[in-house]
Amino acid sequence: MGQRLRLKSAEHRGETVAREVGKGVLPIDPFAIAADRGILVQPKADTDSGVSGMLLRHGDSFGIMYATHIPSEGFQRFSVGHELGHFFLDGHIDHILPDDGVHASHAGFTSVDPYELEADHFSAGLLMPSKLFLRELDKCGQGLKAVESMARMCRTSLTATAIRYAELTDDAVAVVMSTNNTISYCFISDTMKSLPEISWPRKGSLLPPSTATARFNEEPRRVAAADRSEAEVDVSDWFGGDSSAEAMEEIVGLGQYGKTLTVLTCPTLVDETYQEEDENEDAYLEESWTPRFRR
Repeated sequence: MGQRLRLKSAEHRGETVAREVGKGVLPIDPFAIAADRGILVQPKADTDSGVSGMLLRHGDSFGIMYATHIPSEGFQRFSVGHELGHFFLDGHIDHILPDDGVHASHAGFTSVDPYELEADHFSAGLLMPSKLFLRELDKCGQGLKAVESMARMCRTSLTATAIRYAELTDDAVAVVMSTNNTISYCFISDTMKSLPEISWPRKGSLLPPSTATARFNEEPRRVAAADRSEAEVDVSDWFGGDSSAEAMEEIVGLGQYGKTLTVLTCPTLVDETYQEEDENEDAYLEESWTPRFRR
């Protein structure tokens, strides 16, 4: 199974657990799910920087400790969901904890370890099941406003919610996490991917210098103060290529996390896509209802 299929399978497993154990109603409570399986969950105040949580094993008994050095309920809940991913996903326990001991995790879509990425996607599916998420997303508008509304509803972090938004929405959206002048990761919605010949910003690449995000990150105090900014841009400023379309670049600093979240939305691209679909449908209907006569 390829990595993409493994990640989708992990998301699906998280959604299944949310439906079967988490009662299938937002917000999903990862602490209650852990308790249902007899897993003790406790905070850990002195977790090393970069470690989001730990899964502990003693025989057939398990425990979870989650980091508190980032004072974000959403981050902590996602971290617990990540550890539950290691518990529920096939093969994880045998790989990360074949014997008694402790496994330290790095949640948040930043690790390149496939087991950590699968646990991240499990947590996203667990806390933000697609059907429940999309049902509420339709009421929340677009862009950062939608991300913040869904984050409050799901009790998840802005970053995890923004990624889920990009994965599930029909909007033309890109979500970028950056540190200083470097891209940590970028998630792009399927509609945004429809732009021809775009260059997808990759992990470790430099922010395009002409973007508002690059200018924002030149002032670390704004990131630390969780300041915000927005600008009207062209999608080519971010993705290059031959496509030109107006977009909104919304930026928020993530405080002591030291990173910046950017949500890029392009409503005109969605409008053009729907218009093209409507025109194709009209043409099909016209063709279908045109009388045919035998000679």
